[in-house]
Amino acid sequence: MSAPTPTPRKTFGPLSLPERNFVAEALRTETVGGVLLLLAAVAALVWANSPALGDSYETVSHWHFGPESLGLNLSVAHWAADGLLAVFFFVAGVELKRELVAGDLRDPKAAALPVVAALCGMIAPAVVYTITAGGGGGSLAGWAVPTATDIAFALAVLAVIGTSLPSALRAFLLTLAVVDDLFAILIIAVFFTDQLNFAALGGAVVGLLVFWLLLRKRVRGWYVYVPLALVIWGLMYNSGVHATIAGVAMGLMLRCHREEGEEQSPGEHIEHLVRPLSAGFAVPLFALFSAGVAISGDALAKVFTQPETLGVVLGLVVGKTLGIFGGTWLTSRFTRASLSDDLAWPDVFAVATLAGIGFTVSLLIGELAFEDDATMTDSVKAAVLTGSLIATLLATVLLKIRNAKYRRLADEEERDEDLDGVPDIYEQDDPEYHLRMARILEEKAAEHRRLAKEKAAARDALAEVPGGAGDRHDGPA
Repeated sequence: MSAPTPTPRKTFGPLSLPERNFVAEALRTETVGGVLLLLAAVAALVWANSPALGDSYETVSHWHFGPESLGLNLSVAHWAADGLLAVFFFVAGVELKRELVAGDLRDPKAAALPVVAALCGMIAPAVVYTITAGGGGGSLAGWAVPTATDIAFALAVLAVIGTSLPSALRAFLLTLAVVDDLFAILIIAVFFTDQLNFAALGGAVVGLLVFWLLLRKRVRGWYVYVPLALVIWGLMYNSGVHATIAGVAMGLMLRCHREEGEEQSPGEHIEHLVRPLSAGFAVPLFALFSAGVAISGDALAKVFTQPETLGVVLGLVVGKTLGIFGGTWLTSRFTRASLSDDLAWPDVFAVATLAGIGFTVSLLIGELAFEDDATMTDSVKAAVLTGSLIATLLATVLLKIRNAKYRRLADEEERDEDLDGVPDIYEQDDPEYHLRMARILEEKAAEHRRLAKEKAAARDALAEVPGGAGDRHDGPA
């Protein structure tokens, strides 16, 4: 007797119900945050380019405050990039930990797709940038700028264009961005650390160890962890390692698996509290003081003529799309995974195009890559905005073409005919669901039979009335 053939795993098939609920909540927060991020970016551009406001944007951005004795007398823009983004990366660390212990990344087979797609989606833009900038005689320092995807901005675009993208593709985009953030963190830590202050770095490591021990001992209280987190952040900043690494490290230390009797793990609970702060305040404020670049016809023309800026645009629009789509196709081609029956490869291509929106982390890396050249920093920021806008327009067109199909899939995912609060697609293997549906259909059938008898009796009664509708003659008298 031959062994049974394993059922091929479906790529972008329906999510499990707990994962679907988590993704839905995360996406709602990220979408709202993305809209705020979009508004902040527009406000920054208007502020920086408004003649009536003069140089106030630069004045506010470069205004310094903070304790100089602790090495923390920073500009407003610097506080936004190093301080507020630490909150963003803290949430990214918690998301990554949750994915590793309770989400899709805990299963190596399921993790292969987003990991390979994210990795290819970072290598390809770096290669495109290197070829473009190197071939044109430009600086290769910005190779990492187009490697990051901004999930909040991407989801804001989805909200604005009103597409009903299936939850599996949205979850893929979210998981892809989590892995993308991890690689971006590694790039920042490895390639943008110049001189190390080992005393401060040692202090940060000791602080992280204390943080971990307190978590292990189940010590509770924000008044313990928040001051400790600030100390760790300050030491990490003074160590020469980018301060956002402190946020990631603390996020990865939180416990994200549920123990008996817990509705939420500590990591999920804290992420639920901090994510709105990150998406609704920290990231938009960073955008407000990072996206304000002078826009003119000459500046936009330079985006497509300077090798560095052209490399950023092509990296985001071409490199990201081809890298993510190619990585996804290769994973499906050389594993047992197959594409979901309801989706086609153009859908994956559209999502890959959407991932070309690189905003928050791309702006941060652009500042780090060209921190000694303010003119090039502004040009690279303009290139990031231009590339993200082009990716947005392309993704909008591609997603709109298939939007009717997405609406039908979304309706299928949300249908709850037995009204028990659980979508029907998650109850197909539950006998009780089918018994409930049988009762509902029997009640509907009985109601239709009753109505049929009433209509038939009414029609027969009308036909028996002399001069009624049954005896009506429409001919001439």
